[in-house]
Amino acid sequence: MDTVQVREAKAQLSALIEAAERGRPTTITRHGRPAAVLVPVADAQRLYAATSPTFADLLLGYPGGLELELQRDASGLRDVAL
Repeated sequence: MDTVQVREAKAQLSALIEAAERGRPTTITRHGRPAAVLVPVADAQRLYAATSPTFADLLLGYPGGLELELQRDASGLRDVAL
């Protein structure tokens, strides 16, 4: 994995993106500390898909179940003054 400083990453962004497309990740550092990693899209999708549940997964995982009892008022419509 290559490592570049933020200043260099700004100047070489196109080259870093091409390297990521070829499957080579790059660590971007700020003041000598790792700040970000530029990775291929397939790697990012694989990493984030495993950690982020979908909304449907969250709904199906609700411990109360999905049984809903809706009560309708059968008394009819009410009068409204307009």
